[in-house]
Amino acid sequence: MEDLNIVVRERLEKAAELEGRNIALYPNAFSVPDRIKDLLAGAGGKTAEEPESDQTAYTVAGRVLSVRSFGKSTFMHIADAEAKIQIYLQQNRIGEESYSLAKKLDIGDIIRVSGPLFRTKTDELTVLVDDLVLLTKNLRPLPEKFHGLKDIELRYRQRYVDLIVNEQVRETFRKRAQIISGIRRFFTERRFLEVETPMMHPIAGGATAKPFKTHHNALNMDLYLRIAPELYLKRLLVGGFERVFELNRTFRNEGVSTQHNPEFTMLEFYQAYATYEDLMVLTEELFRQIALEANDGKMVLEYQGSVIDLSPPWARYSFLESLTGIGNVPQEVVENFDAAVVYAKSLGIGIERFEGHGKLLTKVFDLVVEPRLIQPTFIYRYPLEVSPLSRKTEADPEFVDRFELFIAAREMANAFSELNDPRDQRKRFEGQIAAFQAGDEEAHQMDDDYIRALEYGMPPAAGEGIGIDRLIMLFTDSPSIRDVILFPHMRPEKKSQ
Repeated sequence: MEDLNIVVRERLEKAAELEGRNIALYPNAFSVPDRIKDLLAGAGGKTAEEPESDQTAYTVAGRVLSVRSFGKSTFMHIADAEAKIQIYLQQNRIGEESYSLAKKLDIGDIIRVSGPLFRTKTDELTVLVDDLVLLTKNLRPLPEKFHGLKDIELRYRQRYVDLIVNEQVRETFRKRAQIISGIRRFFTERRFLEVETPMMHPIAGGATAKPFKTHHNALNMDLYLRIAPELYLKRLLVGGFERVFELNRTFRNEGVSTQHNPEFTMLEFYQAYATYEDLMVLTEELFRQIALEANDGKMVLEYQGSVIDLSPPWARYSFLESLTGIGNVPQEVVENFDAAVVYAKSLGIGIERFEGHGKLLTKVFDLVVEPRLIQPTFIYRYPLEVSPLSRKTEADPEFVDRFELFIAAREMANAFSELNDPRDQRKRFEGQIAAFQAGDEEAHQMDDDYIRALEYGMPPAAGEGIGIDRLIMLFTDSPSIRDVILFPHMRPEKKSQ
């Protein structure tokens, strides 16, 4: 820390010296007409002699990444958002005053340079500088070996530094933007309408999760940050929009882990006159399209040492089949609640008094089945108890027409045929209220307006939610959700730096 303070103090002194020479440290109104990537591409096929015969002056700007000074000449590398290029400064070409500024530049400064292109003896394309302007003075040194920091949380906490020095990190977020753009295109091409729904809800609904709570002073009412946009999107089905989707920011007041962040991005979409089985096919098509665009057209990718094959069709198991066939759970446990209690306890699973057989089996599933689902797998027909918004399975009303998609041992999507019977929905909500009163903090609240909407008539439909952050993790081989969120939530710093 002391070394850092010394460097910062030296840079502040250098800044004061430059200002004393009437050199602006943070000027504005300097246009930058050229991009480094374009210069590199334009000269890519030329011989070493051709750029020298072209004396066109190009103007680029970027952050200084390296400096090599040889008395009256200096080489630097500068980088903008897309690429880096070498620049060459000579005192006899730019003048003593400008060259003295160049000698005062530090790694991390942002500069603007103009001049023609040439190639060095090592065949590196270089800007021969005729004009130099300091645009931003750097007062805090960049880390020399940022990748080697033992405190990896510093990369997440100071993402702005991480992005400066780590091209791989920048590429991750470029790919994120590319994938999200592709998702939008995928749905709009299929006549889905992109919509925006409220982020503050009077009732925490649409999922079973613990919400964040706030208060609106003017209306004197409590509000909840949305845990899901589901109930508003289904209101739009009632209103006549038969295909809708939303790329939404969602908030859940729960734990933080490599797979969970309190604030995350989710895709939700709803299609009238479709079933959850239709959405299985649509989901396979969506992932196939993403792979074509973001994985060089290949259906196979590597994620944290596992080779994942996205080629459809994907494996499908019913919930009960997965317990016995994948998790090796005894049949008696699946059929008998008392046996399930004993089995769950043997696995160290805690049991709450409000939990029935379906919820208990879901906990067992999470522990013994989910870790084994490496390849894309649909698990369908979940217990009614854990699916308060799903349509009952006609052949067995203790289960619902719902699936979850698992890839790389984690849930990637959740979908179901929608419950559109307002009478049944009211009973489900009442059951959730009873569970909440018994201690289930994640139970769904009663939503009378949503039931009223259903009473006007919602067409039969299916809907799905996909965690965008986990999807990006998969396609960028990122081990933690913090690697794909620009500014993940962190504990407060113990000491400011």
